[in-house]
Amino acid sequence: MTESPNPNIIDADTLTGEMHPIRRVVLSIGSNLGDRRLNLQGAVDSLADTPEVWVTGVSPVYETRPVDSRDDAKDYLNAVVLLDTTLSARTLLDRAQAIEAAYGRERDGSHNAPRTLDVDLIVVGDRRSDKDELVLPHPRAAERAFVLVPWSDLEPDAEVPGVGPIAELIDKVGADGVTRRDDIELDLQ
Repeated sequence: MTESPNPNIIDADTLTGEMHPIRRVVLSIGSNLGDRRLNLQGAVDSLADTPEVWVTGVSPVYETRPVDSRDDAKDYLNAVVLLDTTLSARTLLDRAQAIEAAYGRERDGSHNAPRTLDVDLIVVGDRRSDKDELVLPHPRAAERAFVLVPWSDLEPDAEVPGVGPIAELIDKVGADGVTRRDDIELDLQ
């Protein structure tokens, strides 16, 4: 026999907002300026040092050609980081931007400009957002092999919510210009 729910128990999450569900997060990290490997490792370490964040996986590193960038832009190193967190998507975005700034990222308004570090929120649980400062899932993730290929190394059956399985998306966009760099590893603390 099972008990029926007690209608007198109040859900603390809705009452105070203090409890937050654990969400699975997919982040893409990239660098094409400075010590690219060091910048990516710094991002992983900084994420792992964030309270209420548990890094659960780091993909292999890929070298990729810049997308929609200046002709003189250098190749990127890219990886995907999986984590679980109780942080809100907005707080996680703030943290990602603080990590970028700590590694010398300058935001001058140029779209797809070279950068020391880029930390993009791709998926935050089942959270959807269509605000100017945060669109979830990431609006161009399904078109970017440098996100999809490393992500598939960690979760081959994953899907971009509302778009489709990443394996099908990789077939659609192709993986030209995305080269796995087994000589470069990122450590998970």
